[in-house]
Amino acid sequence: MKMKLMLLFMAVALILVAGCDKGYVDEQIAAMQAKVDADINEVKAKADTNADEINKAKTMITEASKKADMALEEAKGFENYQVIWEGVVNFDFDSYTLNQMAMDNLSGLGQKMTDYPKSLLEIAGHTDKTGAASYNVTLGMKRAEAVKVYLTDQYGVSLYRMFTVSHGEEKPVAMPDEKNANAQNRRVVLKLWGKL
Repeated sequence: MKMKLMLLFMAVALILVAGCDKGYVDEQIAAMQAKVDADINEVKAKADTNADEINKAKTMITEASKKADMALEEAKGFENYQVIWEGVVNFDFDSYTLNQMAMDNLSGLGQKMTDYPKSLLEIAGHTDKTGAASYNVTLGMKRAEAVKVYLTDQYGVSLYRMFTVSHGEEKPVAMPDEKNANAQNRRVVLKLWGKL
């Protein structure tokens, strides 16, 4: 009887151990399945985001292509353009504010741009050699932009008709040994392009 009891006890213990192992395995499988499901959802979300970004990029490319086509259409005939007016506007030291003399010089240009509505303006900012080269490039651009804003505000010239660039200190009109060289180099050079 003791032997039967012992066998029965071992059988029950074996069943309990087997049951625990199955429960443990089921828990591990459930945890792994949850992780796999989470990973799949994350990949799907990234794929959806990538698809949205791809669609946005395609839309932007289509719009850019249309704008390029429009620009090319508008540009037809520009190969016949020539400089129809040139001028210079000078600035005070370390300044991009237009003084009265500069505004007076720009009044003739504003009228010319009104008279020639298909004309285009090249605006090149320059500085003297005082200061760091990177600062001078920024200052030259601020000077060019000041002219652009003035012509838009005072004469209603469309922004797309004006192109700005900064040469900073790189293209001096006067050498350091010349009289008032720095004052001459603090300038914006203007070239109006159009058909005569």
